[in-house]
Amino acid sequence: MTQPGKVHKCTVTILETSDLHGNMMPLHYANNLPNDVGLAKVAALIADEREKETNVIVIDNGDLIQGTPLAYHHARLDNEPIDPMVLGLNYIGYDAAVIGNHEFNYGLEVLGKAVKESEFPWLCASIVDAGNGEPFLGKPYIVKQLPEGVRIGILGLTTPYIPNWENPAHIAGLQFVDAACAARKWVKVLKEEEQADVVVIAYHGGFERHLETGEPTEPLTGENQGYQLCMEVEGLDVLLTGHQHRSIAGQAIGGVTIVQPGTAGVTLGKVKLELSMVDGKWRIDNKTSELLSVAGVEADKKLIALVSAYEEKTQQWLDQPIGKLTGDMLVKDPMQTRLQDSALIEFINRVQMELSGASISNTALFDNVSPGFPSDITMRDIVSNYIYPNTLKVIRISGQDIKEALEQSAEYFELTPEGEVQVSSKFREPKPQHYNYDMWEGITYKLNISRPIGERVVQLDYEGKPLDLGASYDVVMNNYRAAGGGNYAMFQDKPVIKDIPTDVAELLAGYIMERGTIEATVNANWEVIWDIEPK
Repeated sequence: MTQPGKVHKCTVTILETSDLHGNMMPLHYANNLPNDVGLAKVAALIADEREKETNVIVIDNGDLIQGTPLAYHHARLDNEPIDPMVLGLNYIGYDAAVIGNHEFNYGLEVLGKAVKESEFPWLCASIVDAGNGEPFLGKPYIVKQLPEGVRIGILGLTTPYIPNWENPAHIAGLQFVDAACAARKWVKVLKEEEQADVVVIAYHGGFERHLETGEPTEPLTGENQGYQLCMEVEGLDVLLTGHQHRSIAGQAIGGVTIVQPGTAGVTLGKVKLELSMVDGKWRIDNKTSELLSVAGVEADKKLIALVSAYEEKTQQWLDQPIGKLTGDMLVKDPMQTRLQDSALIEFINRVQMELSGASISNTALFDNVSPGFPSDITMRDIVSNYIYPNTLKVIRISGQDIKEALEQSAEYFELTPEGEVQVSSKFREPKPQHYNYDMWEGITYKLNISRPIGERVVQLDYEGKPLDLGASYDVVMNNYRAAGGGNYAMFQDKPVIKDIPTDVAELLAGYIMERGTIEATVNANWEVIWDIEPK
């Protein structure tokens, strides 16, 4: 029996990974060079923390099973063995995982298999069965009782914005509810029914407002509700976040300690709590958060050995030659690729148009490490350039929608005081969004980025004449964009003329294999211009 007034001490360490996106191995799949990323390195950090700290709890915060060739090969081509990322979490001994939006990319069957293979529970209070309203994975929280008697309640939440991106077949029968509403309901359960001394929310979502000023940093769509959770959910002590791929630690909002560990396993999030018992109740005396980098950490050799068979199959698949290229389709300067028509972007758009039958197409250069295609093309080259498991949709939109979409893309650029072009802060913060700048084929257009935002489209033609803003056009694009992803609201809820459910990477590979040789062409149908003011 605890004596009145006697103080007992306790510490607990909560470790978080988030947005691992299939990164197990510490390498770049484009060239197999070493890279300071991946669960194998994170595993070594977690083992070190367990040696140093007492009462260690480890949580994965979502977007685990998609994102690398390793994950793709397993999900699409060799799904019979246990999921390699789940194998890794089982080996490390994770306490729980949270569903991320990319967990649905390969469909409910692949996700369900991964959940069944897990030796830990998956948590999600904000995705429910459409039939009965209950959390679709069962109990959405865990309670860890420490040897000292402290009860730590951990609730899982997922951004409810998923229907705006995902293939409807992949989320059939599910309902997505507001994360803050779900949090209020279940935190009350943790406090009142489970008698939790500490409440932690692991939320696959980020922050919709500036962390210090509270000013909105994005449209308040409900995609990210981290700030709202901190300010409105009574009884919340710690918020583990993700989704935005930001690196956040050492801060609190409304007294709630927050952390977000980037992406791909570049860092491990760490929250440390110091508690004491006074008069029979545990109280938190101190809360800290930090990020532990994997840079220079030696990867866990046993984990690498466990997944070696998966990796070997993936590497063999990646190096299969699939065709040849005549001409130049390399990306030498990502900014230049986004300033004027290029062979790589034109090729992807033309494949999308040919396979869909649409006369207009758009696509993006997803990141700044896309290498383009060499003269001998392999699967490695395909997945190095088309990194997402997108599918294609043809939607019917107006000429005005096309113009508004081009204006949205034109916001990607801004001019420095010296008149140099750079990526605008809107597309840099809180994370790089190169994938939200589209380039089009089938129309002729010119963007003048010297002009005010919303007035940058200075030429827009179709078949040699000015585009009719009141007419309808069938346009092919990836499913993320067709649902309005990336603030392209003009595409939301438009008629779907054709749905092509095969991954674009597969479509590109099949197109090249069928022809044997492809040719690099550039018709220069678009460009970005600007006026340099004299100094």
